[in-house]
Amino acid sequence: MREGWSGDAYIILFDERAPALQASYGIASALPGYRLLGLRGWEDFIVQAPNGARFTVPTVPLLLGNLRAFENDDQAELEVDERVRGRIKWYITPLVFGGDPNLDNNVTWVTVDQHAQLVAWWNDKYRELRSKR
Repeated sequence: MREGWSGDAYIILFDERAPALQASYGIASALPGYRLLGLRGWEDFIVQAPNGARFTVPTVPLLLGNLRAFENDDQAELEVDERVRGRIKWYITPLVFGGDPNLDNNVTWVTVDQHAQLVAWWNDKYRELRSKR
């Protein structure tokens, strides 16, 4: 994995861990044909379409309709930040569920593996609630 600041965005590129994390996050079912590359700003996945185009998409809810074009040089130097290295910022109550991004008690720091579990759980919860409407 490579991670660090690229301008004002924190980028995590999963590299060799991407295939296993793609399965853990449930990318194939939510975004068929897309490949997981990493995270941008802790809240958005970086994914690649079958044609090679790259996009960001919120981790929760992980929906095809939320794809946004993304251009970034994945070979560029990332400015490592030891304060956050190996950790991902997570909103305890995700924003789509009414979580406040400005409340300190709504933020925690998790490992990549914990992040995968949280993203999968909250996306399952989102789909469950959406199906009841």
